[in-house]
Amino acid sequence: MHRLLKQVEEACFRKNTLTFDVGDTVDVHTRILEGDKERIQIFSGVVIARRGSGTREMFTVRRIVAGEGVERTFPIHSPKVAEVAVKRHAKVRRAKLYFLRDRVGKATRLVERRAKEGETSVE
Repeated sequence: MHRLLKQVEEACFRKNTLTFDVGDTVDVHTRILEGDKERIQIFSGVVIARRGSGTREMFTVRRIVAGEGVERTFPIHSPKVAEVAVKRHAKVRRAKLYFLRDRVGKATRLVERRAKEGETSVE
């Protein structure tokens, strides 16, 4: 039974893997259907959590809009997520950044992570 589930899941995996970590500031390009047209909408913010595994893996992005915190959770292997562009890497010491929900203004800033040797810098 487990082999069968694994085989079905592999068919649903994303071909190009998304490489980002918790704490990174990202632009999530989402496909939106409006009638018979399709367009791309960008949701940018800080990745505060990654959870799950396999086809059920998801990540949560948080941003501030008009002084109000907005969080959105995206499935990693969804065809609706066109691309995840990393704008900035942050140095974090934990897997979930839920403490950012209680912070306001400059307190939400994260320290930028320097690129290691062999790692490409983000522009």
